[in-house]
Amino acid sequence: MFSISRKLRREAKSVGFVPTMGALHEGHISLVREARASCDVVIVSIFVNPSQFNDPGDLERYPRDLTADAAILAAHEVDYIFAPEQSEIYPEGFSTFVTVAGLSDRLEGESRPGHFRGVATVVTILLNTIRADRAYFGQKDAQQVAVIKRLVLDLGFETEVVVLPTVREESGLALSSRNALLSDEQRKAAVVIINGLREAKLAFKKGERNAAALTEIVKRVIGAEPLASLEYVAVVDRDSLQPVEKVGDDEVLIAAAVHFGSIRLIDNVILNRKQ
Repeated sequence: MFSISRKLRREAKSVGFVPTMGALHEGHISLVREARASCDVVIVSIFVNPSQFNDPGDLERYPRDLTADAAILAAHEVDYIFAPEQSEIYPEGFSTFVTVAGLSDRLEGESRPGHFRGVATVVTILLNTIRADRAYFGQKDAQQVAVIKRLVLDLGFETEVVVLPTVREESGLALSSRNALLSDEQRKAAVVIINGLREAKLAFKKGERNAAALTEIVKRVIGAEPLASLEYVAVVDRDSLQPVEKVGDDEVLIAAAVHFGSIRLIDNVILNRKQ
């Protein structure tokens, strides 16, 4: 990959990079399409990153099918798939980790200790290896996006971080590789997440600015679904992830994490979305 990357830079070709953990779905493909439309060369990585899983069972359950993923990517004219072994990313004696302080500690960071250290470390390795002009991420993982934007800025990577809207099933459920682990009943019930978030967004559009009131709307909707167990709902600044008491003019996230049995799903909506 280093060799290919050097060759592409010598040829002055623009490189679009889509980092994934495989189990590809339409959300990933929307990123690939955007990269294909904007760049000369498209590279997709497939690597289930062990350092971002704080639950060994979750890592073990994570769906993997490299053959199927490669076939999907070939159909979308991806130029290179980078699917390294764990020993390539984390060789024996590996002892360097990247921590984005502050942004990593709240929301997902509270319930998944070490998760964002793992994300920041592997993204640093991938960006350094591929040296892409643009890297593409989905809005569904809003906190991950904030962490990576900060990392790229602080560590001086030239890569532009491009964030695309969350892709959803017809029901509204955000596409996620974890959806494959839901039972049919849980999948139907999981629509309650976006229903709650959209109801709060509607209240915002009608004039509600109090974050506690918006939070209560989401809690009420999700709480009415017997199969759903709410872990958190928060109203935070989109970039700093700091809690907001009253929504002003800046972009704000309403973010939620919900369990359906052993499966944990996240989603968010943006208030005051800017162009």
